[in-house]
Amino acid sequence: MSVREEYPVLRRLAYLNAGTFGPLAQRTLDAVAERLRRDGEEGRTGKSYFEDMLALRASVREKLGRVVGVGPERVALMVSTTEGANLVFNGMGLGPDDEVVTTDTEHFGLIGGLVASGARVRVARVRRRPAGEALDAVLAEVTPRTRLLALSHVSWITGNRLPVEELKEQTGLPMLVDGAQSAGAIRVDASFADFYTVSAQKWLCGPDATGALVIADPESLRLTAPTYFSQTAYDLEAPWFEPQEGARRFDTGWIPVPSLAGLDAALDVHPPDAPALAAAATERCRELLVGHAELVTEPEQGTLVSFRPDGDPAEVAARLAERGVVIRDLPGTGLCRVSCGSWTNDDDLERLVAALAG
Repeated sequence: MSVREEYPVLRRLAYLNAGTFGPLAQRTLDAVAERLRRDGEEGRTGKSYFEDMLALRASVREKLGRVVGVGPERVALMVSTTEGANLVFNGMGLGPDDEVVTTDTEHFGLIGGLVASGARVRVARVRRRPAGEALDAVLAEVTPRTRLLALSHVSWITGNRLPVEELKEQTGLPMLVDGAQSAGAIRVDASFADFYTVSAQKWLCGPDATGALVIADPESLRLTAPTYFSQTAYDLEAPWFEPQEGARRFDTGWIPVPSLAGLDAALDVHPPDAPALAAAATERCRELLVGHAELVTEPEQGTLVSFRPDGDPAEVAARLAERGVVIRDLPGTGLCRVSCGSWTNDDDLERLVAALAG
């Protein structure tokens, strides 16, 4: 079975919105349904149920680590990129005396927690500059007081990559990378970053509210919001608890077992050559859109293609949806965005262009 045949939605729609939610594979749907059936018939209780849950957590931890090039001991399970970013901001104890450098092309999932931390925020203006100028723009905001760099690997707005590896190499500063638009989409080796978020419901096509945070040195980050899964032993009278080794101490709380089963199946569907397939589809998308829209995303970036449409972006996205082509408008930017995955083919892209022209 080809990758494309795994996803039922592709039989009907040109689904080009994995930057928000990836398509769900039949294997993923079956795994969720089977787990729900078992839970309904056998109950969510007993030793075997708990052991199944722990085994699924261990399996998805290992598979998620493999996607971004790190071992499972560095992977904390999360429900969102936002949760992972907030965990870092809180764990570092950021406050008014600390300075954080970010950019003007970040998602609120990163910016919200950063603002709430009370740290002094310096913003590199990169959104309207060529991708090749981003490195100097970010470096220009770094000062002796900078404690953290917090920015995306691929911008959810422009679709352009940010030079995260080069910034880490040149500054040596702690770095939090928002990997929502990169993990599963482009080839990622997250070992360079101190912290790297993974949003599994996007390019990895997992169920809602699944993801991870990669932590290079778990001992360096304060545990501020422990969950039941953070400990190996505890004493209620002392009170006291022994933290888990590695990044597991930062695990989010209960993730529904059907969601874990679905993510475990989704990660088996994700092909090793997904980044190469998605890159080819993205460049083909750019070629076909020339003459039909003003492209914002530069060549050879991520797997998003942002463009300025002829007309109101929300109306354009709605009109395309009526014709079976699913993209996203980006409110407040004047842009529409196409997401190209390993499952995207020429028929999807030709339907996109025909709908735009029509």
